[in-house]
Amino acid sequence: MAKGLFDLTGKVALVTGGNSGLGLGFARGIAKQGGAVEIWGRNAERNASSVAELQSFGARASARQVDVGNEEAIIAGFDALLADYGRIDCVIANAGLPPPNTTNTLDVSTKELRDFMEVSYFGAYFTLREGARHMIKRAEAGEPGGSLVFCGSLSMFIGLPGKGAYAGSKAGMGAIVRGLAAELGKYGIRANSIAPGYIKTGFMTGAPEEMQKAVDAHFASKTPIPRPGYPEDFEAIAAYLASDSSSFHTADTIVIDGGSLINLV
Repeated sequence: MAKGLFDLTGKVALVTGGNSGLGLGFARGIAKQGGAVEIWGRNAERNASSVAELQSFGARASARQVDVGNEEAIIAGFDALLADYGRIDCVIANAGLPPPNTTNTLDVSTKELRDFMEVSYFGAYFTLREGARHMIKRAEAGEPGGSLVFCGSLSMFIGLPGKGAYAGSKAGMGAIVRGLAAELGKYGIRANSIAPGYIKTGFMTGAPEEMQKAVDAHFASKTPIPRPGYPEDFEAIAAYLASDSSSFHTADTIVIDGGSLINLV
């Protein structure tokens, strides 16, 4: 019997890119509701500190160094996770690269494009695919259910000059998520995307303070709720999507942006 709407006791979640920023926000939300969390990240030091934080909430937590740009590594990572936890209930494909540093999409080299897509597009796809395979096996054994989540962005809806690869990876995965929702619903598996607006994470660490303030002020001026978003704003949506309370919620793209999308003209 669940203790509350978002009670995650007995649930196991994976969050890729979960050792900082939005990924850690997702992981915190799940851990705070009693779910077990494994995070995948490449930085061992950040992995360790994030696991310690998640465990401080009383949750079972672990980290693994998995290169999500490598299909075989993803498959092996899931095998190891299942060996440790015995199940997977929620997969949040959050890991991705920043867009190639250019203001002209035509300047992105073929190598840059392929390297970017290996992580941000194919890596997300393989992550959700492998999670779904394990969920289907569990459903066929008599326990249906599961939640697949992709972390997109507002670029799924708008044009970004110079960031065609980034927007393409997000929008393309959004379409794949809707396809998964249509295909896997018979197993009780739902699939959704989250589209954040401007979120103040750690990507500007090291930039001059005045620059950071200027960026925050720029986006706040265009947002009905006039402030940046923070990883803490995404804890609840992760808990909800991982919980049985979202068992009839699928094929959606959930925008969490302080309302900025309605001001984009």
